[in-house]
Amino acid sequence: MNARVHLLPLSISILTVACGAAFAQAPSQPAASTPPPISQNQDSANDLSVAVGKSVVLDLARPVTRIVVGLGGYAEASAVSPTQVLVNGEAPGETTLILWDNAGGRQFFNVTVRASTFATNDKVEAVRRELRTELPGQDVRVSAEGGNVFLRGTVQDLTSSNRAVSIASTAGKVVNLLDVTVPKQDRQILLKVRFASVDRTKELQLGMNLFSTGFGNTVGALSTGQFSPPNVTLPTPGVPITATISNELNLFAFYPGINLGATIEALAQQGLVQVLAEPNVLAENGKQASFLAGGEYPFPMVQGAGIGGASAITIMFKEYGVRLNFLPNITPRGTIRLQVAPEVSALDFADAVQIAGFLEPAITVRRVKTEVELSDGQSFAIGGLLDNRDNEAYQKIPFLGDIPIIGKFFQSMSRTKSNTELIVIVTPEIVNPVPAGTDIPTPKFPSKFLPPNSNTPMHTPDTKAQGAGPEAQPATIPVEQLIDSMKPEPALSDTGSGGSGYGMSGGGTGSSTGGTP
Repeated sequence: MNARVHLLPLSISILTVACGAAFAQAPSQPAASTPPPISQNQDSANDLSVAVGKSVVLDLARPVTRIVVGLGGYAEASAVSPTQVLVNGEAPGETTLILWDNAGGRQFFNVTVRASTFATNDKVEAVRRELRTELPGQDVRVSAEGGNVFLRGTVQDLTSSNRAVSIASTAGKVVNLLDVTVPKQDRQILLKVRFASVDRTKELQLGMNLFSTGFGNTVGALSTGQFSPPNVTLPTPGVPITATISNELNLFAFYPGINLGATIEALAQQGLVQVLAEPNVLAENGKQASFLAGGEYPFPMVQGAGIGGASAITIMFKEYGVRLNFLPNITPRGTIRLQVAPEVSALDFADAVQIAGFLEPAITVRRVKTEVELSDGQSFAIGGLLDNRDNEAYQKIPFLGDIPIIGKFFQSMSRTKSNTELIVIVTPEIVNPVPAGTDIPTPKFPSKFLPPNSNTPMHTPDTKAQGAGPEAQPATIPVEQLIDSMKPEPALSDTGSGGSGYGMSGGGTGSSTGGTP
């Protein structure tokens, strides 16, 4: 314990407070009067309160001989006369003051030093000035108690609430009791995506194959090998010479008198594939949306087996079709920042593979993933493709194919040209809901459905009860309630329900479950 002892008077205080101690002396009592006797073991405590920067004077009945302050950092005591003690408050807190008199008696004082109200009020007033400057016209009330700053009133939004807390924190620990004006409904963003694709192909095939079933006593065939030639078989007892044609689309000519024939490949093809997909997805500002128009196709998965066991085949499912994932955010500039990932996929049986006896198609995919920023109603081409291809295959029989004019019969040619054009365009729009009572856009059905089989509509009730209506929306709510309402909801799963399948092994049948990859 740090003790501070003063035996000589230091100054005369003009601030005198009558002490409630047992030895307090009235100002009118003569100094020469005999004080009442006291106990040598007086340990009763008295309460003494003083503010920081303030002083009190204790008037004692007997001259003081010794002064001790328990914790000198909170209060300071000094004798200003033999029967007067001056107590100064230095820092907020509690301590003990013990006084000894010339008769050997002592007194105890529980000293409480309060914080200076001047400093607190000055800080609070400074906070009020800043709040009036930064949040004009908003009702924010500030009060201080015990080192805490309380904010009450109503602000316009969460930004004003956070700014008020930041300003008030300069005066102490802040207790935010503000209310916030209920914000308007969040804006909705409609994203329009257009996949426009045109695939064109043009193919030309020219060639000729010759074969003989005995022309000039010669049996055989002559071909460049590019197109399937006829298959000539030699005669056997009872079976004449035969020629088998593998491609019925070829032009075929055979002269029985000279046992000479020819197949001519003269084929021209043109193909056109047009794809126009326009998925439209609506999402709330800052919330992710997902769209899929397609399906799931099954494919086998070979599962490893243990030692001595047969492998199992599990049927799984994979999505394909038109998919769109996007996340919109409205910026303070009023533009829309988009994270967008559109995709178009289709089954491709031309590149299918065989897996454990199953014919599994490949998937052609056109996918874009990017982030752009647009104004309401503006459009961006976020992806594009221009693919031109020209493939030529030319074959000829040596020497014979080089003969002018006649050499054309010993040549074959195949030419394929393809052209692919793809563009992906996105257009975000800030939209409002369709008003109540307005016709909802629906597809036009060319044929009427059967009439309902019930007198009660399935969407009952159609009307509201008398006097019922939407609940009155409060004008303001506490800050905590608004923040809690803005927390994101648990995300829904955008995958399919998965699928169950069956498994097969070499030793018998089994069972297994597949899921969506």
